[in-house]
Amino acid sequence: MTSPVSVSFAETDLDALAEAPGRVAVFVPSDGRLSPSARRVNRLTKGALTRMVERGALDKLKPGDLITLAWPSGLAAEALDVVVLARNATVEESRRAGVALGRVKGDKALLVLGDPLRHPVDVLLGAVLRAYEFTTHKTAETKPAGGLTLMVGNPAAIEAAAGPVLSVAEGVFLTRDLVNEPANHLTTTEFAARIATMADLGLKISVLEEKDMAKLGMGALLSVGHGSISPSKLVVMEWQGGAKGEAPLALVGKGVIFDTGGISMKPAAGMEDMTMDMGGAGVVTGVMHILARRKAQANVVGLVGLVENMVSDRATRPGDVVTSMKGDTIEVINTDAEGRLVLADVLWYAQEKYKPRGIIDLATLTGAIIIGLGHETAGVFSNDDALCKAFLKAAEAEGEAAWRMPMGAVYDEKLASQIADMRNVGGGREAGSITAAQFLKRFVRADMPWVHLDIAGVASVKADTPYAPKGASGWGVMALNRLVAEMIEPG
Repeated sequence: MTSPVSVSFAETDLDALAEAPGRVAVFVPSDGRLSPSARRVNRLTKGALTRMVERGALDKLKPGDLITLAWPSGLAAEALDVVVLARNATVEESRRAGVALGRVKGDKALLVLGDPLRHPVDVLLGAVLRAYEFTTHKTAETKPAGGLTLMVGNPAAIEAAAGPVLSVAEGVFLTRDLVNEPANHLTTTEFAARIATMADLGLKISVLEEKDMAKLGMGALLSVGHGSISPSKLVVMEWQGGAKGEAPLALVGKGVIFDTGGISMKPAAGMEDMTMDMGGAGVVTGVMHILARRKAQANVVGLVGLVENMVSDRATRPGDVVTSMKGDTIEVINTDAEGRLVLADVLWYAQEKYKPRGIIDLATLTGAIIIGLGHETAGVFSNDDALCKAFLKAAEAEGEAAWRMPMGAVYDEKLASQIADMRNVGGGREAGSITAAQFLKRFVRADMPWVHLDIAGVASVKADTPYAPKGASGWGVMALNRLVAEMIEPG
């Protein structure tokens, strides 16, 4: 995982504050009423903060906005970052304040004066998440991160509270690293190998190879990888932190490490972005990392189908008929609708093998969801109101936008085939994300609570998001971690 910034904690110390190198950050409410910490900074800087307030510098700023004073008088630091944040700030406002600090962090040591903060750990999370950079393949020498120190009156207590939160950031970074990684580096074999290292955290890792999946009848998943030299794999991560014998929650991820579209080839423009088509598998991997790191008191199993959709003389053709593990036959109309073929077999395997209490799958599945919801919101499809509402609640709490989409039998008619049990796509462009969800629903038992998350628009984006630079966002990792904590874990 890319580690953008080291974090430490220190006792509030006026002398240390005056001599701190790099940058110093202080929080000031928009009404200008300075906290004891801010008053200390104000005295050291000979009234710089009161002058800002008196001259209306904060009047038009929102919570989380930042003003930088260069080479402030009375401080050894080369910059003083003044962040607007009320004493009664919400969790989201606190995280956004941290984001502002993460944006300016760079290679300079950052001392954050944290008294009083209502949500100091959330400020820290925002700063750490936004400081992320993916520099693995840059050859230019990069300056080491300067580190972030939170100066508070009770550093030991804040450090203890920050532990689980920083493990969440680790899981987000793992997901971002995987999604950002080029496909010639993150092959199916390499992806499986990286997951295997997570056994050190206490996860039970197992890998089904092509011969294993063939014996199970996973013809849908295997058909996607026929054209690639990279072997298809199904990797399973089991976390047994709950009661023995208690049914697990199953998380299923689409892991197409690169998608040419197969014989139904995509246009050349933008095809380089298809390294992110394993985003669902990346999210599942990040969540399982968090659960193991924080020793979650829950039983959860993560399953990721890893394939590469390439063109060759062995590739699946439009018009071919493949047989799923369930036994249903599928007429492949469009080989670029490959993710649902992967998920069909993994969903069925998850139910047959683990008898889960519910299933949530994630996939960069359709361009149609981007047309409908843009790059800001994921599409949510479900057969179970309770599980769906629980996820939406968790996603809202973590600021990861999601919207429930409709489903219905009328959309099934679009999947009818003359020569097989179903087609892998509907008959036209309309309702593409819904017909994809209806396809997946056929591989979910009627009594199995299920949520499908179409993350095609949110997994990797072309512009900065509040918590990440452009590229992989890590969307869904925090929401699913919260869902497990709120829905399954005791207390």
